[in-house]
Amino acid sequence: MLPSPETAEVIRRELLDWYRKNRRDLPWRKNKDPYRIWLSEIMLQQTRVDTVIPYYERFMEQFPTLEDLANATDDQVVKAWEGLGYYSRARNLHSAVKEVVANYGGRVPSEPETIAKLKGIGPYTKGAILSIAYDKKVPAVDGNVMRVFSRLFAITDDIAKQSTRKKMERIAEALIPDSAPGDFNQALMELGALICTPGSPQCLFCPVQSVCHAYREGLEHELPRKKKQKPPEPVDVIFAWLICAGRVLVEKRPETGLLAGMWGLPTFEQVPGETLEQTMENFCDKKGVPASNYQVKGRLEHIFSHRHWKVVMIQAEVSEPDFPLPENWEWVKKEDLRLRAFPNVYRKALKQLI
Repeated sequence: MLPSPETAEVIRRELLDWYRKNRRDLPWRKNKDPYRIWLSEIMLQQTRVDTVIPYYERFMEQFPTLEDLANATDDQVVKAWEGLGYYSRARNLHSAVKEVVANYGGRVPSEPETIAKLKGIGPYTKGAILSIAYDKKVPAVDGNVMRVFSRLFAITDDIAKQSTRKKMERIAEALIPDSAPGDFNQALMELGALICTPGSPQCLFCPVQSVCHAYREGLEHELPRKKKQKPPEPVDVIFAWLICAGRVLVEKRPETGLLAGMWGLPTFEQVPGETLEQTMENFCDKKGVPASNYQVKGRLEHIFSHRHWKVVMIQAEVSEPDFPLPENWEWVKKEDLRLRAFPNVYRKALKQLI
């Protein structure tokens, strides 16, 4: 059910007034440069604002324009992204920026159908860029907005379902004003980030409390509703720390799957029924690595969205450094490891190993 015209007008007026008085001073709000907005929206996916700010500022310092980013190497981009996680975001952004420079004269497309074709740009990112940078009347519905709408209109549907997202997008289309659509979209996001928060909504300070169904019915702590996800699957993993004369073997992971295309230590799963040393020795034999003197050097745990890695780091000495390296393996000097871009799980391991 869509809000009445009267309710919609109250929401627009009160929300925009609140936003213009209370919005945070964030680096990507300095101007309406679509590149700056695009970068911020990609970085903010599944990442907190206070975490993103220093990464955003360093990234913009290194790649201040679309052309600078388009001309960068993949390794430079991933290194600049190092620590933010979800590295496919960086790769998709880099690919899309190169397409913009090559096919659109370096100007981020302002038409919904065109920008939606760029890699990594879904409905939310499309709406954010078009409304904020180009004042287009396009809704932008993210997790914050879905939480706000769930409470504002007492929507009890599971927000993880696509049908619920579609319902929310129809509400957003009905609410978004002709003027300042970007401010309105940002106001909804800001309300979700500062007031209508997941655990402790600050209803007494909410600018749209007077029309909020959840507040009126005492449901603000029960909404939104979302089916519980399965816990991440535990996996016993070994990182091979293969050393020889001050050098270490690293591998580039496959281009698909977990940590796709990222550099890391040779990684494999523990074989049930084998000791750690047996699994390590069998791995080295399979890869043709002339290694010996196996030692456990450390342990760590790392949780991905669907996997829970329980990692053991095993060191082995390589006796013949000139052996034929497996595909996508390289020798790297220990002191040069810091120059490589490694995902967080490998960075945690290297802190123990170096």
